[in-house]
Amino acid sequence: MIVATNKVVKMHYSVMDNDKNSIDNSFDGEPLIFIVGTGYLIQGLEDALIGKEAGDTLSVTVEPENGYGERHDELMQAVPKSMFEDMEIEVGMQFRASTDDGDQSVMIIDIQEDEVIVDGNNPLAGITLNFDVEILEVRDATADELAHGHVHVEGGCGHDH
Repeated sequence: MIVATNKVVKMHYSVMDNDKNSIDNSFDGEPLIFIVGTGYLIQGLEDALIGKEAGDTLSVTVEPENGYGERHDELMQAVPKSMFEDMEIEVGMQFRASTDDGDQSVMIIDIQEDEVIVDGNNPLAGITLNFDVEILEVRDATADELAHGHVHVEGGCGHDH
């Protein structure tokens, strides 16, 4: 069966940046299972899978515009440390912040004497991603999976709808 919209794909992948730093890898664990066309994968990787089939292996380079986007300096800002008065904070912590454009995820990237520097960019924004993929299985999504927008594993999907 060919990878196409509304197909369930089970695959292993590894992803590195251009400096060969490992970002993520499923080969030593559980494969990734998703429905094509639901926005689960970044566009560049999903596009590369279309037309492939179980047993295929491929290497894919995804530029930022087809991955997590470019970095935007305006999404970094200093906020008063007093905003975190009752919290133990550390670099790398993530929060939901209310902005003029709605809620946004931000990560603490620096803690200074009176300020905390937060970054609203996705941590992978601006990075070219290099994937190695092995497609293990392709099947039709069930009507329930399509209605719910995600894959159901044996025993259900783990939550109520």
